[in-house]
Amino acid sequence: MTPVEFAELRAFSLVAEERSFRRAAKRLGLSPSALSRTIRSLEERLGVRLLNRTTRSVAPTEAGQGLYARIEPTLAEMDAALRETGAFQAQAKGLVRINLPSIAARLVVMPRLGAFAAAFPGVELDLVIDNEITDIVAKGFDAGVRIGGQVHRDMIAVRLTPDLRTAVVGSPAYFAAHPSPVTPQDLSRHRCLSYRWGGSGALLPWRFAGDGRRAATVMTGNVLTTNDTDLLIAGALQGMGLAFLLEDFVGPHLERGELVRVLAGYDEPLPGFHLYYSSRTRMPAALRAFIDFMKLVAYPGSNGTGNGGGRQSQTTSPNP
Repeated sequence: MTPVEFAELRAFSLVAEERSFRRAAKRLGLSPSALSRTIRSLEERLGVRLLNRTTRSVAPTEAGQGLYARIEPTLAEMDAALRETGAFQAQAKGLVRINLPSIAARLVVMPRLGAFAAAFPGVELDLVIDNEITDIVAKGFDAGVRIGGQVHRDMIAVRLTPDLRTAVVGSPAYFAAHPSPVTPQDLSRHRCLSYRWGGSGALLPWRFAGDGRRAATVMTGNVLTTNDTDLLIAGALQGMGLAFLLEDFVGPHLERGELVRVLAGYDEPLPGFHLYYSSRTRMPAALRAFIDFMKLVAYPGSNGTGNGGGRQSQTTSPNP
């Protein structure tokens, strides 16, 4: 069915329902003469008279009654579908799919989901844990969460956290057998636990700053490589070697003395976690509610004034 044919049937249905060209024209936003021409065009195309007209009244013919009876339920269903679709824009309801790394889910999103669910009971969240750098548009996601340096330039990004600090950590048992490194160069003499990206297979560099210089080193003396941050922590806790992790992720272990931090003066701050999405145009109300809630609750004072950093490689930041 062409748009013109649909418009003709819609016009005929309203005239048959209202039994008046004037009232039907008002509902359609047309003049009565324009509506009359539309009905004549439909009758000519079908080769049958659909309406009996006098100066005082309008009524469907037998053929018109039959046509109205067939099309009215379908048009009513289409109207209902359009109203329901429009409600997604007016009300925060429906599905929101978010792509994010496990550490962002654990540290940033999950602690706030209970409050979000209470505030927006009509929104269903689908959180997909993905430690790679995924094209959220191509994969059908509404938004993603990544460290700022991993957000592509064509995305709109909202900061969720302050900048992040990294930490090189090991267990007391490990340091009982190995001297603590004093500079990053000393790491070449240590056993290391490194993160390996599952998609590219590349090792995550350990990044340091100091004396006005920055350095990124891929460790070679690895006794464990994995694409799972929890396994790196487990290895460090068991005394296997030193691990390079986000400070927020290992904070509880440091507080309990289960891990010891070294090279604290050489850590390089990283851009914080950002929530990013492709466009503000005709954004569903459910997605807007999630963005605004996370922005205000996770990091008061943040704003979505642009992207969260230039396009960088997977190796720009640690611990997905």
